[in-house]
Amino acid sequence: MRKLPLDKRLRSFDEVALGYDLKEATLEAQRCLQCKDPPCVKACPLHVNIPKFIKLLREGKLKEAANVILEQNPFPSICGRVCPQEELCQSACALSKIGEPVAIGRLERFIGDYILENNITLPKKTVSGNKLKIAIVGSGPAGLSAAYFLSMHSCEVTVFEALHEFGGVLVYGIPNFRLPKEIVYKEIERLKASGVKFVKNVIVGKTVTVKEILEFYDAVFIGTGAGLPNILNIPGTNLCEVYSANEFLIRINLMRAYKFPNYDTPIKVGRKVIVIGGGNVAMDVARCARRLGADVTIVYRRTEKEMPARREEIENAKEEGVKFKFLASPVRIIGENGHVKGVEFIRMKLGEPDESGRRRPIPIPGSEFVMECDTVVFAIGQSPNPLIPNTTPEIKTNQWGCIIIDKNNMTTMPRVFAGGDIVSGAATVVEAVADGKKAAFSMMKLLGK
Repeated sequence: MRKLPLDKRLRSFDEVALGYDLKEATLEAQRCLQCKDPPCVKACPLHVNIPKFIKLLREGKLKEAANVILEQNPFPSICGRVCPQEELCQSACALSKIGEPVAIGRLERFIGDYILENNITLPKKTVSGNKLKIAIVGSGPAGLSAAYFLSMHSCEVTVFEALHEFGGVLVYGIPNFRLPKEIVYKEIERLKASGVKFVKNVIVGKTVTVKEILEFYDAVFIGTGAGLPNILNIPGTNLCEVYSANEFLIRINLMRAYKFPNYDTPIKVGRKVIVIGGGNVAMDVARCARRLGADVTIVYRRTEKEMPARREEIENAKEEGVKFKFLASPVRIIGENGHVKGVEFIRMKLGEPDESGRRRPIPIPGSEFVMECDTVVFAIGQSPNPLIPNTTPEIKTNQWGCIIIDKNNMTTMPRVFAGGDIVSGAATVVEAVADGKKAAFSMMKLLGK
């Protein structure tokens, strides 16, 4: 796939991956073997009929291909950009055994963008019975997915969002150069056109409670995500210029800090930035900081092989000048007059595999060293948002703060369902979309739709 030239990437937040044109998409689609028992479909969390949409694409039947995807995946323009296809459908592709798999994600993105450009929507299903009235809490991928499938089946849906913009992590977490905000806004406009109502600046658990919502709605779906940042319990985290990835990315993405002073919220990014972590969020933070002019180093406690970030995001970060330091873990943040001056690390070695299947990092005694910096960002994961469980004791959580659900995505509180990161902990966008889809059909089945 073509990319934005490197010199332009570091001077803007414009999208890096430029997508396929029709000729490129058709050529790639011709590589599909059209397996009779396609493993790619089984590996897709949404079970999109991948061979069918690819066959239609290569025949030039783009609208028909769009309809095939939309039956299962409401947001191909989003999933085609941020879904880890290389670990899911593409890893199962028969061609992956002998070489490069079919670029399913890029083809999905191509059709997704065609859908938005041509305003394609599926007709609503004709259903009998009472018209259900459903409240969705959170406008991230899980909530938007639930709203899509409920609306398709003629339910009356209202989405409540705590922030001043809709889209959840798609807007505040993922930078513009990976997922342009215009794509998310267009998807939301499609939902509005289908009859879904959106209400912002409503903090469920403070502005209104789940119990109060249930007085006016047949059911509630909670998709509030994993917005509680994880910070290591080490000395120096209270110094100025120490950020969680959440705050750093929200300031840049949602509050448009990179456009200051045209937007009101600034962000202080020093000359030397250390990002602690190895996932996609760490890559997002590092690449944002590079665009703001900083010298950036990602420090990860394992090796590059164990990094959970997508390969293409690691390669993009390297191309953009992000440095990497492996097998090191922070011991303390060093400050002077309340400001960051550096970080003391200890070197690590890899031991036996832990519960994640990756080899456990073990500190090497006496191997401490210091790296100078003036900004530190922790990108070591997020935990579920605790506000609703804390204010609704009927909704039980597990030891990690995740809402407990049954096989139908229903919580321990009747008529209240949940899905996405609030249930699983921080996971992928496509898994959240799949959760919202499953919960929508469970609500309709259990409530008599």
